[in-house]
Parts: sequence; C-alpha cells; structure tokens
Amino acid sequence: MVAFNIKGDLDQMKRRHDLVLELGGTCVMASLNSVGLVGMIELRRHAVLPIHAHRNGWGALTRASALGWSYVAWQKLWRLAGADHMHVNGLANKFCEPDDSVIASARECLTPMFPDKPCTVMPVFSSGQSARQAPGTFAAMATADLIFAAGGGIMAHPDGPAAGVASLRQAWEAAMAGMDLDSHARNNPALARALARYAE
Repeated sequence: MVAFNIKGDLDQMKRRHDLVLELGGTCVMASLNSVGLVGMIELRRHAVLPIHAHRNGWGALTRASALGWSYVAWQKLWRLAGADHMHVNGLANKFCEPDDSVIASARECLTPMFPDKPCTVMPVFSSGQSARQAPGTFAAMATADLIFAAGGGIMAHPDGPAAGVASLRQAWEAAMAGMDLDSHARNNPALARALARYAE
C-alpha cells in the first residue's frame, strides 16, 4: 500500500483523491496539522479510500511539556474526524520522543472509544525504523495490528529495496515467533545484511 499525499485546499484534496482512486491507488495521506479538523472531516465525507494521517509538526507541539499537548487525547479528535491510520513515531526514533510515550500512543489508537462502535485507528510506527525495531515493537504491542513504515530501513539496505522489504518480513517473522533476531539472521541473508547495516 502506498499512501499518496493529497493535502491542499478542500477541492484540491477531493480531486487528488479521485485521481488516486481512478489510477488504482489504495490509500491517500493527509498532513493533519496542515489540513485541520475541518479538512479531515470533509475529506472523510468524500473519500472511499483509507486515509493515512501524518502528524508532521507534532514535535513542535510537544517538545516543551508546558504546552500541554497529549497524543492520547489529541488522536481521539482525528479518529472521530475520520482518519484510518495515525503516526505514533517509533522505537529508538530519530526524534526526541521516548519509547514509553510511543507505545502508550500506539496502544491508545487500538483502544475502543465506545462500547458499540470501537472507532479504532491503525497505529503507524515510523521515524528511523528498520529490522532492528521489530522485536521491541512486537513485544511492547503484543500484536501485529499496526503499520511499520521504514523508508530508510528499506531503501538503504545494501542489497537494494527488495532485500530491505525481505529483511523487515524476516525480522517480523522472528519477532512474532519469539525467536532471537541474530539467530534468525543466520539463515536469512537479507536480515543479516540489514542488522549489519543498521548496527545500534
């Protein structure tokens, strides 16, 4: 699945959504802090494709704790507005958010809001993720009901993007089977090369 960024004014987003749909795309993306709640609500009313909600700018809102922003509260507004996937950062991420905050955010995305209508949203782990974070992510979440976005973890693999994707699949196979990542890598060259490339 590729999430095409369609942010713009309301008419632009609708036209861009329709173009992605017409060309066979399966997902669109909107930057939450750019389109706002009204933009998300209107896009959801129009869209038939899933909406991938990017939270770019979140660091500026939360780096100073005195500003009072809480992802646990904030993400509920976007769930109600119609987002289907929401970024939560990632473990050992490239930003300043600690791992326990990332996991709390991700768990909250999967926590139902109402008894008769769960209104859950798929958490998206991102920000410097690679095969190395798969075991910790799965251990903390106890589910694979999430999106693991790893741009550099795929594209920077020494054997190319196909091997990058293979390394992530192999890392998640190991994590979900409770296997040690290094042991699993002995029989999986793509994973072994990824672990060497993304050394801690």
